[in-house]
Amino acid sequence: MAYYPDWVGDMYPPEKVDFSRIDWIDFAFAVPDANCNLGWDGAEATAPGLLQRLVAAAHAKGKKVKLSVGGWTGSKYFSPAVSNDQNRHTLVNNIVAMYKQFQLDGIDIDWEYPGQPGNDGNAVSSVDTTNFLSFLTLLRSQLPPTARISAAAQTVPFAGPDGQPVRDVSPFVNVLDWVLLMNYDVWGSSDMPGPNAPLSNACHNSTQPGASADAAINAWTAAGFPPQKLVLGVPSYGYVSRSAATRLRQRRSSPLAARSPDDPATADPSDPSTPDPSDPSTSDPSDPSTSDSTNPPTPNANTSNPPTPDADTKIVTLNPASGQIQYRDLLAQGALCAGGARGCGGFTRYWDACSSTPFLRSARAGQVVAYDDAQSLALKAQLARARGLRGVNMFDVAGDTYAGQLVDALRRGLGLQQ
Repeated sequence: MAYYPDWVGDMYPPEKVDFSRIDWIDFAFAVPDANCNLGWDGAEATAPGLLQRLVAAAHAKGKKVKLSVGGWTGSKYFSPAVSNDQNRHTLVNNIVAMYKQFQLDGIDIDWEYPGQPGNDGNAVSSVDTTNFLSFLTLLRSQLPPTARISAAAQTVPFAGPDGQPVRDVSPFVNVLDWVLLMNYDVWGSSDMPGPNAPLSNACHNSTQPGASADAAINAWTAAGFPPQKLVLGVPSYGYVSRSAATRLRQRRSSPLAARSPDDPATADPSDPSTPDPSDPSTSDPSDPSTSDSTNPPTPNANTSNPPTPDADTKIVTLNPASGQIQYRDLLAQGALCAGGARGCGGFTRYWDACSSTPFLRSARAGQVVAYDDAQSLALKAQLARARGLRGVNMFDVAGDTYAGQLVDALRRGLGLQQ
């Protein structure tokens, strides 16, 4: 599964999607307005045509398309839209009309987030989650039985009246075909960068222990949602930070941080004795143990392909339009060498064993990139398979290479290909 955002049409036309690798694709985003009508996420002129082409391309290969409603900037009016029976009927009728107009196979509700503010300006109510269930029940009753309904959610269940995750989400099981766990955006750009999409809290030192793939699965299943109706959301992007940090941010450092996954270190990961140089509350710049020159992290080492010095003398400084950068752009801008296994242009690739994700660091450019690649995504897919999840969904398809390097890694992790 993967998302196809309406803003990637020029550089990644629908016809380039390789549906031999993808079973479902979510077109993002249709956006509710103050009157419960649906518009598009800033692409009114192009989105309808793109969606038509995407559906045609998918159906020609026997694959399915859902329309994703909402998104980070598109959830402003969700709370009032589901707050009463009249509004719910209006929104449901408009969604069903789009479902029929574009010959869709399902609907994805990406409300960010019921019972919590989310983006600036979002309406919020203490009864959002209760109203959300009423809305989904109505939507289920109005769509054909073959239509699939999914919801994109945080790594913790929807918020209750007290603002805390509800303990029982089992009432949603009958109205949702699956829930997508958005295991990304845990850390953004920062002078103290952290992992974008942690696999787990392997070092037991994270300031956000619930924001990982493993924790998300635990939280949702403990709240009554069956694993076979969960999908793990994974990113095809990372974040570029202006930073001199030598490792990704946790609560404190661990002997496992910034090591190779092949390193047989057995040191106690709970040992708090070594301060984290990226954490100003524990770092002493006069202490040589935190100096980049005397205690650098260990570059990622793969026993079959050991790292070699970067022969490219060109020094790359990444220039993303925002702090976010696609995996394909790390290759295109020269921070990753061809194949993605090694840093280029002055960047060195490291492995953060605490989150099971890679990061790039260039002391000369003064940049750190926390991202995911084929290695880390394969581990996430392996976790999804081991825990009995329905599958994985990547945001977004255009962040991958045209050759499908990331999607292929996910498929290998799921056991779908060698």
